[in-house]
Amino acid sequence: MQVVATAGHVDHGKSTLVRALTGMEPDRWAEERRRGMTIDLGFAWTSLPSGRVVAFVDVPGHERFVPNMLAGVGPAPAALLVVAADEGWMPQSAEHLAALHALGVRHGLLVVTRCDLADPGAVLAAAREELAGTSLAGVEAVAVSAVSGAGLPELRAALDRLAAGLPVPPAGQPVRLWVDRSFTVRGSGTVVTGTLPGGRLSTGDELELSSTGRTVRVRAVQSLGRAAERVEGVCRVAVNLRGVPRELVGRGDALLTPGRFQPTDLVDVRLSGDRAADLPATLTLHLGSAGVAVRVRPLGGDTLRLRLARPLPLRVGDRGLLRDPGRRYVTGGVTVLDVVPPPLAGRGAARARATVLAGLDGRPAEAAELRRRGLARRGELDRMGVPVTGRPVVADWYADPGHWRELGRRLGAEVARYTATHPLEPGVPVETLRRLLGLSDRALVEALVAAPLVHRDGRVGPADAVGELPEPVARAVDRVRAELARHPFRAPESARLVQLALGPREIGAAVRAGVLLRLADNVVLLPDAPHDAVRRLAVLPQPFTMSQARQALDTTRRVAVPLLELLDRTGATRRLPDDARVVVRRG
Repeated sequence: MQVVATAGHVDHGKSTLVRALTGMEPDRWAEERRRGMTIDLGFAWTSLPSGRVVAFVDVPGHERFVPNMLAGVGPAPAALLVVAADEGWMPQSAEHLAALHALGVRHGLLVVTRCDLADPGAVLAAAREELAGTSLAGVEAVAVSAVSGAGLPELRAALDRLAAGLPVPPAGQPVRLWVDRSFTVRGSGTVVTGTLPGGRLSTGDELELSSTGRTVRVRAVQSLGRAAERVEGVCRVAVNLRGVPRELVGRGDALLTPGRFQPTDLVDVRLSGDRAADLPATLTLHLGSAGVAVRVRPLGGDTLRLRLARPLPLRVGDRGLLRDPGRRYVTGGVTVLDVVPPPLAGRGAARARATVLAGLDGRPAEAAELRRRGLARRGELDRMGVPVTGRPVVADWYADPGHWRELGRRLGAEVARYTATHPLEPGVPVETLRRLLGLSDRALVEALVAAPLVHRDGRVGPADAVGELPEPVARAVDRVRAELARHPFRAPESARLVQLALGPREIGAAVRAGVLLRLADNVVLLPDAPHDAVRRLAVLPQPFTMSQARQALDTTRRVAVPLLELLDRTGATRRLPDDARVVVRRG
């Protein structure tokens, strides 16, 4: 199926033409039929000579209902621009063409109607001139009469050629169904309709409602008036939602594949049309079926920052248009360049941002996006609409190669600086490096570590620094080791440690270097002390008491208590209920 939206001035025969092509009544409301004009969106479909199906979104032509028209045209890939032979080019013809051009609609047909009432030649020529210089320049043109049937076979054939040339949506595309109508069906509940531009929608699917982030379930799907288990874009579709009150969903909302779109109320865009500096401060952004008030901040000659009155699920490359509802004037089309733009802080920030945006073309590309951001998670890139084909640097993180190399250089410099100022510490804590490098995830720091640096015990330091102690600390430790060699279990008193300038940091460095064993605060022995203690305790009558252990080891309770507790923890001894102990594993 392909979807084509009508466009053109009020009462130029759009609905009559759709009726003649499909045999269906696109005007849904009695008020529309009574007044002889389309007020809201209408829908009809037909089969073409090739067997292809084309569905029409019939839009209102009256100037008061342009927002309704834009809701129908926005998601449609092609347009049927209708001009009446007996009236010619009119104001809404121009505004509708301006809207189609702003939205970048390149596929369509020019149809001159009522050729039974006037010669279509002059109007056809004038309309072609109007289309020149727009996105619809050079489209095929057909003159018809819906009353007499003249030209309808030629129009059907032209529609067939148009449908055959429309682009095919990429496989695996996520669902973003812009809602253009919502209503309640007795016995079924809330139903929404829209044009599905791509992706697959099935009964039972879970989708996300853009306005609330709420997860909703598809109860049933219809396309072309018939129930379907599954539909694929491009198509017109009606979706019955399970358990969703009618008031929660309406035109301008969207049903989304969960986690695949970036709801945002701040975007940077490129403008085609009026100069950015000439725009009023407030306009309406029309994108998909949504129309949202925006505040406009010019950045460069053709780039803007838009602050939306409510978030929309936007992606890089989306096309929309800006309209001044007061003047009923289309100021230009916009292409979304960034859906997560950085804040503009400080003088010159807007000018610098404009320079960055000048190099963007609105086509989502992994390399370009990473070049701008440096680092991004896979989910962030997916939600921005950026296809990912590269390999992550760690977990779901992707990096620009140049930025990653620079982070590695900075990490090395920070480690060298920290090591020089903290010689007793075994490297830089990973959390400290994370803050210094401005990273949001410790895993990134760990992934940056490369030879000659190593990551151990939550710190990053030089691999060859293990066991090295500053000269003053090494001399003090040597004196302690000499004293302990004579009396292995007589740990130096606190005063002696102070005298040797061995504070907690120095002792910690010696322990990490493997030259001392710390049993408790200010209680240090040689590293092989536990092995020697077990050997001495094993010759005692079993079980033995704390007093007997202290005498066998020739030490004080200050040392014996933490030493025996260490032996208990390591399984060398076992403490009995009466606080006596036995040697379990002999040294």
